[in-house]
Amino acid sequence: MTAMTALRAHRRGGPEVLVVERAPIPVPAPGEVLIEVHAAAITFDELTWDETWTRDGLDRTPTIPSHEVSGIVAVAASDVTDIAVGDEVYGLIPFDRDGAAAEYVAVPANCLAARPTTCSHLQSAALPLAGLTAWQALVDHAAVQPGERVLVHGGAGGVGALTIQLAARLGADVTTTVRSDVADLMTELGATTVIDTRTEQFDRLDAEYDVVIDTVGGQTLERSFAILRPGGRLVTLSAPPPPGKAEAFEVIATFFIVTPNHSQLTQLTELVDAAGMHIAIAGAFPLEDGRAAFESGQRPHRAAGKTVLIVRD
Repeated sequence: MTAMTALRAHRRGGPEVLVVERAPIPVPAPGEVLIEVHAAAITFDELTWDETWTRDGLDRTPTIPSHEVSGIVAVAASDVTDIAVGDEVYGLIPFDRDGAAAEYVAVPANCLAARPTTCSHLQSAALPLAGLTAWQALVDHAAVQPGERVLVHGGAGGVGALTIQLAARLGADVTTTVRSDVADLMTELGATTVIDTRTEQFDRLDAEYDVVIDTVGGQTLERSFAILRPGGRLVTLSAPPPPGKAEAFEVIATFFIVTPNHSQLTQLTELVDAAGMHIAIAGAFPLEDGRAAFESGQRPHRAAGKTVLIVRD
């Protein structure tokens, strides 16, 4: 068999350019494995990223979206020694490569890890991007310590929810902001305080935190500098911090873009299997309805969590 079913785009655009069609099965290069895809999670914004459409300034269409994958290794390159055919894996595919909205995908082995055994492929596919983002924000960039006060903006989102859970497991005292009636869920995830920004201000005069993780941006980011203690750390995921703002408030501000990491995926697997983590699924669509899956991001009042493509049962 040399062909597979895939969701592809032949020109730059939104969901309207996506088509389900036959495409060549990729051949893994040295250091790569071919995955039989069972589930693939989508990020609605990925159709706006330059990496989706170009590499090194060159057009790379037709392109396949969806960069979070869970599946089974079908072929491993001869120089791959730590992953074998038949292994169940999950991971984050670099954004300038074809994604997993297809029956097969070739992925660098160092972007993968053994998937959690306590989860379905559906849940495993929804974990890599949000889980790695939370890990890299809290551990790599904020260096959160036990007992520190951490504010997570946007706790009801996929990244926010996992950031709350991981921060609590790191021993932090977690506060989160939300714009919905999910206070009970946020508490279950590990937040000690939940601020509904529809009725409360998160930057009241007595507010002070060691760390702020911002998944919202805009005015939320702007107002967050004033609630950090001197020397506190702000990690923003939406856009770089305004120039000079960190220096003016005597804090450290960092912006980063998540990257695949085998070791961190392995640690996430251990966390999920040992203690369980809530992985929110907003919706699941068969691969054949991939365009509708991307269009669902435009619906009002969309449920929190990841939208996942089911490629194989």
